Amino acid sequence: MRLIIAEKPSLARAIADALPGSPKREDGAIVVGDTLVTWCLGHLLEQAPPDAYDPAYKQWRLDHLPILPQQWKLIPRPKARGQLAVIRRLLKQASLVVHAGDPDREGQLLVQEVIHHLGWKGPVLRLLVSDLNRPAVSKALEHLEDNTRYQPLYRAAEARSRADWLYGINLSRAWTLVGRQAGHDGVLSVGRVQTPVLGLVVRRDAEIAAFQPRPFYVLWVDLAVEHGQLRAWWQPGEHHSLDDQGRLLTRAPAEDLVARLPGAKGKLARLETHHKRQAAPLPYSLSALQVDAARRYKLSAKAVLDACQSLYERHKLITYPRSDCRYLPETHFALAQKTLKNACGSDDSLAQWLAGADFTRRSKAWNDSKVGAHHALAPTGTQADMSRLSNTEANVFRLIVRNVLAQFYPMLSFREIKAEFDIAGEIFRAQGREILEPGWKPLFTTRDEALPLPPLHEGEPATVIDQAVEDRETRPPEPFTDASLIKAMMNIARYVEDPEVKRTLRDTDGLGTEATRAGIIETLITRGYLVRQQNALRASRTGHALIKALPEAASRPERTALWEQRLTAIAEQETAPAPFLDSLITDLRELLATADASRMHDAFGSAQGVEVPTRAKLQTKGRRNSGARRSSNGKSATRRRRSNKEPS
Repeated sequence: MRLIIAEKPSLARAIADALPGSPKREDGAIVVGDTLVTWCLGHLLEQAPPDAYDPAYKQWRLDHLPILPQQWKLIPRPKARGQLAVIRRLLKQASLVVHAGDPDREGQLLVQEVIHHLGWKGPVLRLLVSDLNRPAVSKALEHLEDNTRYQPLYRAAEARSRADWLYGINLSRAWTLVGRQAGHDGVLSVGRVQTPVLGLVVRRDAEIAAFQPRPFYVLWVDLAVEHGQLRAWWQPGEHHSLDDQGRLLTRAPAEDLVARLPGAKGKLARLETHHKRQAAPLPYSLSALQVDAARRYKLSAKAVLDACQSLYERHKLITYPRSDCRYLPETHFALAQKTLKNACGSDDSLAQWLAGADFTRRSKAWNDSKVGAHHALAPTGTQADMSRLSNTEANVFRLIVRNVLAQFYPMLSFREIKAEFDIAGEIFRAQGREILEPGWKPLFTTRDEALPLPPLHEGEPATVIDQAVEDRETRPPEPFTDASLIKAMMNIARYVEDPEVKRTLRDTDGLGTEATRAGIIETLITRGYLVRQQNALRASRTGHALIKALPEAASRPERTALWEQRLTAIAEQETAPAPFLDSLITDLRELLATADASRMHDAFGSAQGVEVPTRAKLQTKGRRNSGARRSSNGKSATRRRRSNKEPS
């Protein structure tokens, strides 16, 4: 009997439907001929808590740290025991096991740790499914591989799980305990990804708070030229008082010049024209989609991920969504016309875009050498019924389809023009853009950001018909939003100061993964470290204090991004897990030595940040909204806050 263990029920159903025969449901499984299909519910197992290694660790004490398990233990997650028992029973009937976790590092860990935990010693094959539609699943079932090929991926995932436990348990206990000594009542959670993300927001908030606006001045002229009018801007020379961006810091020179400009004549001294072509944006990775959806529809990263999961699992309209890739397999090209026709049929905008697509075109998006475990998000070819989708699902689906459709449109072709005028012995610059072929651009926007200039030729005369000096002010950095924070996590090298590390990190996947970035933001909000203010993400007072109290190395992105690089090296068999974990333990000891109650006290004393509504305020608000309502558990807020529950 063959037993297929899927990562989740939706995948199990898709596999059962693709097998020859009539599926029959039984407790916790589906039977199809001589094949049993069962499933996990996400992670069925989790790292055991510290007191599973020593009962003394149930009490949080600084002299226990660092806690370093010698033999690692996994325990069933709450509510997972029933399904674990089902898999245990089915394994007794099996002669062959097929691992059908998602095709990524966590998917490899999730199913394989269950197989190992339940003591299976027989053969294991690997099934890789990235598209839940029957043809795709049937094809995957025809190409099963030996699971041993994916052992390096499993070892990397296991090392990641253990490293996160070591880092989170030890540092969270240490800073919670010194926080209590400093008068803070509650758990202070520290994580190898969440804390550097919080650090990004705290530092941005600090830049905004410390920002001192500086005035600067610009001078413009409206010029009459042979074939129309245009506006040009004065380019003050280095002999004037300028900042590092070339902005004029004193008004007097601009006022002196503007007094001489009315009716002044000059000529076009220099004209540069560049013909440029721009390819369509590639199909989406999850993070790229989250960035665009946040900007266009003000959706949180989690809302986009949830919509994608629904489109993938429930509606079967898109391929596997938690992908970091923006390329498609070359085999998808031949099927694209049919796939996109089914995707676009019930939506007016998509149908209009489909009508303009030329399926003889082939962009660089189809490239097997760029596709790893996943490919870019794409429609599956299932007939789309937009009336069955929520508004968010429909908007996200349109974006995914649009970016694939855009691959069948011509390149955007335009002429970029830069003109320099000599007026009253000073340089005035104008620039514009002329669209020659809109190509894919109308699928993304109905307007062009740059205005065209009238026809120009070098040496032609120009006359000033209007002029003015404008007072302006430098502006502070924008607070992070879901879109900009996700983008920062993707391009984390921009926030690294060390040149060597910066060069190294340009080739990594950034901070967090496609699957975790939305969850990291939501976790920081849930724990009271971040607050959403309309579309902005701001750090709370507790968030500011935690970052101030931690050593800088724990709150900056270098460490965790380099972790990802070392985990990738383990997955690619370039190194073993043991040196990585040994190095981490050395770092932990150094970090723990810096835990200091007085520093924590000072951090809370000086911390600024957004106020997070207290539990008492939320309960008062709840009583106002729904009448007198007592807490169901009867515990006081203080007692709940003092819980020693480990952060997850």
